[in-house]
Amino acid sequence: MRAPIGHFDDARPATACLDELTGPVADAVRHWQGSVPAGQIVYVDTDPAWADTATFVEHYGQDLLERSANCVVVSGKRGGESTLAACVVLSTTRVDVNGVVRRRLAARKASFASMDTATGETGMEYGGITPLGLPDGWPLLVDAAVVDLPYVLVGSGRRRGKLLVPGKAFAELPHAEVLEGLGVA
Repeated sequence: MRAPIGHFDDARPATACLDELTGPVADAVRHWQGSVPAGQIVYVDTDPAWADTATFVEHYGQDLLERSANCVVVSGKRGGESTLAACVVLSTTRVDVNGVVRRRLAARKASFASMDTATGETGMEYGGITPLGLPDGWPLLVDAAVVDLPYVLVGSGRRRGKLLVPGKAFAELPHAEVLEGLGVA
């Protein structure tokens, strides 16, 4: 199979390589629902040594810089209550944690979750967190620019490997909310 974006030697439908994914991500692919068929989600094998964005795009294709997204875990706090959420923005932007995220979570304070919290709560590896397979009930905030792309490169739940996902599929993930301005330059 040829990857829809980038230059990858090993590209397969994610449904055909569930054993390459973490448990929560494999379950999300296995039980996929939505207008985009699960077979259009593509797993590409990548070397974790090339995970740094500059090295990654140099090796796998410059076109990926504008077509990659980061998924980060944030924590909103208000009066002793804490809410974890995931945010997906293009890799050329950063999450507006103190503006859009804080307001959307109705939090007094919002910040990036610690690595231990992010990996412990998601069951995914740091550097590979993806919006597929997030814990039940978590808000998923998605920048509108991500949804507008034909395909987006995101983590696979592990540092090795990535997923290529049609942009419109992000809007259909559980608890997803598409927001303008979530990603800022």
